[in-house]
Amino acid sequence: MIRHVVVITWTPDATDEQKLQASAGLATLPPLMSGLRSYVFGPDVGVTNGNADFAIVADFDDADSYVAYRDHPAHVDVVKRSIAPISTQRRAVQFKV
Repeated sequence: MIRHVVVITWTPDATDEQKLQASAGLATLPPLMSGLRSYVFGPDVGVTNGNADFAIVADFDDADSYVAYRDHPAHVDVVKRSIAPISTQRRAVQFKV
């Protein structure tokens, strides 16, 4: 299994509406993805200063399933339209579980 973890820092001027739109877009993705075992995301709860603002954790059957998600037009569209315009930093990692 491959775990994909993303942490995002929003721009200072990102609105609550834009952040909700990003979450709504992400929520549309799981039914479109084969090989996706688990998909969770949400805002940082504010327990530790200096954290990123938002995280996504997705588990895939294998690397091919992850790559299909990464390159899927619906995923690319959500990133392009809803996430990239309001993010200042994005970090990701994929690892075997």
